[in-house]
Amino acid sequence: MKARLELPDTSLSDKEKISKEIDETVKRIDEKIEQKLDELLPEAFAIMKDTARRFAQNETVEVTANDFDRELAATKDFVKIEGDKAIYATHWLAGGNDVRWDMIHYDVQLFGGVVLHKGKIAEMATGEGKTLVATLPVFLNALAGKGVHMVTVNDYLARRDSEWMGPMYQFHGLTVDCIDRHQPNSDARRKAYMADITFGTNNEYGFDYLRDNMASSPKDLVQRKHHYAIVDEVDSVLIDDARTPLIISGPVPKGDDQLFEQYRPAIEHLYNLQKNLVTNLLAESRQLLGEGKNEEGGIKLYRSHKGLPKYKPLIKFLSEQGIKAQMQKTENIYMQDNNRRMPEITDDLYFVIDEKMNSVELTDKGHEALSKYFNEEGFFVLPDIGARIAEIEKEEITPEEKAQKRDAVINDYAVKAERVHTVIQLLKAYAMFEKDVEYVVMDNKVKIVDEQTGRILDGRRYSDGLHQAIEAKERVKVEAATQTFATITLQNYFRMYHKLAGMTGTAETEASEFWSIYKLDVVVIPTNRKVIRDDRQDLVYKTKREKYNAVIEEIVKLVEQGRPVLVGTTSVEISELLSRMLKLRGIKHNVLNAKQHQLEAQIVAEAGRSGQVTIATNMAGRGTDIKLTPEVKQAGGLAIIGTERHESRRVDRQLRGRAGRQGDPGSSQFFVSLEDDLMRLFGSGRIASMMDRMGLKEGEVIQAGLMTKAIERAQKKVEENNFGIRKRLLEYDDVMNSQREVIYTRRRHALYGERIEIDLNNIMYDFATTFVENHEGVEFDDFRIEMIREAAIQPSFDEAAYEKAKPRELIELIVADLQAAYTRRMKAIADMVRPVMVRVYEDRKDQLDTNIYFPITDGHLGYNVPVNLQRCKDSDGEEIFKVFSKVVMFTTIDDAWREHLREMDDELVAALDGAANPSSDHWLTVRGTASKSSSNQESTFAGTPVTDAPDNKEITHWLKYHQAAYQNATDMGSTAVNTHERHFDEIIDGDLQEVMYFHKGGLVMWPLLFCSIAVIAIAIERFLFYKTEDSGQVFAANYCSLLREDNKAEAFKLAEESKGECAKIVADAAKITDGREQQKAFLESQAGIFIAKLKNKLDYLAIIVTMSPLLGLLGTIVGMIGAFSIFNLESGAPIAITGGIGEALIATATGLCVAILSLCAHSYFAHRMDNMITDMEQCFSALLEAETRSGK
Repeated sequence: MKARLELPDTSLSDKEKISKEIDETVKRIDEKIEQKLDELLPEAFAIMKDTARRFAQNETVEVTANDFDRELAATKDFVKIEGDKAIYATHWLAGGNDVRWDMIHYDVQLFGGVVLHKGKIAEMATGEGKTLVATLPVFLNALAGKGVHMVTVNDYLARRDSEWMGPMYQFHGLTVDCIDRHQPNSDARRKAYMADITFGTNNEYGFDYLRDNMASSPKDLVQRKHHYAIVDEVDSVLIDDARTPLIISGPVPKGDDQLFEQYRPAIEHLYNLQKNLVTNLLAESRQLLGEGKNEEGGIKLYRSHKGLPKYKPLIKFLSEQGIKAQMQKTENIYMQDNNRRMPEITDDLYFVIDEKMNSVELTDKGHEALSKYFNEEGFFVLPDIGARIAEIEKEEITPEEKAQKRDAVINDYAVKAERVHTVIQLLKAYAMFEKDVEYVVMDNKVKIVDEQTGRILDGRRYSDGLHQAIEAKERVKVEAATQTFATITLQNYFRMYHKLAGMTGTAETEASEFWSIYKLDVVVIPTNRKVIRDDRQDLVYKTKREKYNAVIEEIVKLVEQGRPVLVGTTSVEISELLSRMLKLRGIKHNVLNAKQHQLEAQIVAEAGRSGQVTIATNMAGRGTDIKLTPEVKQAGGLAIIGTERHESRRVDRQLRGRAGRQGDPGSSQFFVSLEDDLMRLFGSGRIASMMDRMGLKEGEVIQAGLMTKAIERAQKKVEENNFGIRKRLLEYDDVMNSQREVIYTRRRHALYGERIEIDLNNIMYDFATTFVENHEGVEFDDFRIEMIREAAIQPSFDEAAYEKAKPRELIELIVADLQAAYTRRMKAIADMVRPVMVRVYEDRKDQLDTNIYFPITDGHLGYNVPVNLQRCKDSDGEEIFKVFSKVVMFTTIDDAWREHLREMDDELVAALDGAANPSSDHWLTVRGTASKSSSNQESTFAGTPVTDAPDNKEITHWLKYHQAAYQNATDMGSTAVNTHERHFDEIIDGDLQEVMYFHKGGLVMWPLLFCSIAVIAIAIERFLFYKTEDSGQVFAANYCSLLREDNKAEAFKLAEESKGECAKIVADAAKITDGREQQKAFLESQAGIFIAKLKNKLDYLAIIVTMSPLLGLLGTIVGMIGAFSIFNLESGAPIAITGGIGEALIATATGLCVAILSLCAHSYFAHRMDNMITDMEQCFSALLEAETRSGK
């Protein structure tokens, strides 16, 4: 079918049909492949398990040699050829170590393999052999020949796993390679992608995709169709790093012209002024509060918090009894009326920091200090450019002078805007980013540390000039600015795969996000052996100093017991602090953090030895198991000590999971202080107050399940909040992704040329539609002139046809003219070059399979068009225009796309200057290159040098979207943010204060719950009872009819055979022979009993209808009392109580819902009861009348 697309006589409509048919055929093939693989699954899994058994139980494995074995023996040491036999050794080098194969799949691992094959996420505990599990679906899906991608989080694991698992696949004739071994854009990397099984890191897969979409020839492409991928540590890749953009960038004009180093001394001076001011404020606050002057002391305390919230003496002081509560009370006062009084707090500061929104704002005092430093008034004040230009327009001067003044104003604004931007970023670098916490300095470079894993994120940089600001702060080389050429987020890259699967030990807590974004189900695979790890309750201390002292004492005790200890930390700084404390106690230990990242595998592998102490970040060592000796198991196994709770439960679970692998003994214990980030930001005030009321002294600790659950609920709420922000960001990112898909699809079509005519036709229709919409209702002459100006064609239709044509018809006329012009120009070029080609044919008769380059220009732009001589001769010169169309198409697409990204960068610089920036995990940008040259390590794209240089203004579009996602939270100013903080405070304290419980009505909610259950129970019971009487109406009609006809025998027979209470009563009455009065008395007594049964429980519904709204109202009153008392309205912040009042109204809403349900049920059953009583009375009357007529 693709060949038919290339035929010159294939019409455009036929090409469109063929293209659609090709796409549908590809989908059908993929579906058929999946069906066949499902059939092969049992056999393929059995083969792989048997192969693992043979390798584990033998020193060598001997098979009959084939060509693949011989080729493999030439490059691999573990294969030897002896005669017609291939001998596979069962040990080989993997990750630099000689590894002997000793693994056989467990039964539960087969379950995991099925889950991965089905395109789901398999959650398997640490030590359950995720890498081995992956061999099952990888082998099965590799049989399809479409390529399987194994994705890892770092290049060490990619290389190790390809070497470790590779022989298992190669034994069956499958090719295996690792892209991280080869240079980008090289033949070796292209060959790696053509292998049956390809290992690599997530970043390299993404960068290769971007490079392919910058290629100028099909032979430069390295990737093939994205068919099936398994992502190892899927939570890290598809959650933590999912929205991190991969960016290929190049230089911008004057990229080295930056102000960071020039302004660093001034900002350092300003920061020191603020630090000294905050130190004095804190000392004064301590003194005032000690004297009982709470109001004055609270003001100075809150002012110091707004100045430097991460100042360690401040954090220490806030942990003391009642101090944080006093600051929050002051905060409430100054935040009321939408921060109306906040300037009273901030005016004395040089700059103000909003820690939650990651923003810094210079105050007037700060502006004055900088202007004084540079001896220039208003040095950092942005002028009102609109008002100034308006004044210039009113001046009576020449137009040339006005233009000069306007230019001067605009230039002054641009210069000062760049100054402000530089100053704000430098302030962030000094006040909000700590060395050895958010970043480290190595090899004279600033390198970002992953907050989740503690690994160095090589190649990644903060955007918006922040990275350059940190480089200036640390006095290392400030790299030049660049601009974006190509970009994609990991979440959008991996969503391109036909089938995607993943595996990790911690995915269940993120299951909703995996489904929402990737449509991936999470399946928890049971462990091979029962987990016997002892997960202990958290130990909560007041201060970090007490906590760290307790951690050291616990380590010393565990080492004396002969147990290995893994200490989880959240930053390099804490790791090194604990290391110094252990050295003072003489405890030998290893430290694994960003500075020792390259030793990760070795340090983690040794962490299971007796008495070994390893300090590592919470998620370090993923992919490397900690194996225990028998002596260690006897001593109690690996002890996990967490020095801080992470805001994500998944990270804590990952740390716990390091112990207890394969039924090993072990324990885990988290040490928490009220000064930790999670507790400090999300509410430790009331917990601190409770500890004070309990009379806990320094060093004493709380340990209770209540506290652990409260912390975990706070984590869960943070996760939900973060997911909400990420989901909102995803919606915006999807817009950019849809643009990217259209651009890259058309570029790929242009690159291959097979669908270029279809795309050109679509472009013509798009242009014609837009042109008609933009010029609707204009005169014909104006319409014609615009056609000539925009498309360089003269309309073929006249004014009369223009006036009569409808918009759709006019579009068709314009498209016809465009197509005619395109065909005419194609023929003109062919006619022009034909004489030249004839001479070339004669001169190169023996070289017709080679390409020659034709220079084509319109006087402004020039293109060198590579044309195959043989095709040009066969098409009589038309091949030149076809190739020219391809070159122009993808060059134009590249230029337009690059300009689009550049405009986004510039717009976002203006949009984000002075605004709150998103949290740091979304500012990361990643550097890639279009292609590497071994000689000068510089890349080129479209004739422009491309380097790995960082940028000053590289703010990618999704940052704007992330800013938009935060906008709702900032619309009401910092009041809303602090209300949000108190909301988490309540969650932390939920079991202590039951805040949320009382907001929803307190104890009143219990009777409402009982009433709702009662209504449902009564409704079900009455419905089943009435259902047994459903035949009563039909019976009554037939029975009465028979009696009126004096057919008593049939009537009595009908009563005997019918079901229902009414039929039973009249049947029993007919048997009474003592006369009519006796029958009447019997019927009246039975009627009373029947009616009582019908009315049974309906009175309860009536009572519930009356009581439920009153109970709901009472619950609302209780909830509002609780809301007012908890949020302390007397001290201000009326906005803070709105959430509590809203939740209190839930009680009224619940009461009304119960009442409405009860009323509906009561009305329905009362109506049914009335109908049944009427039917019964008719039957009784008919029976008595019949007896009267018979003379009884």
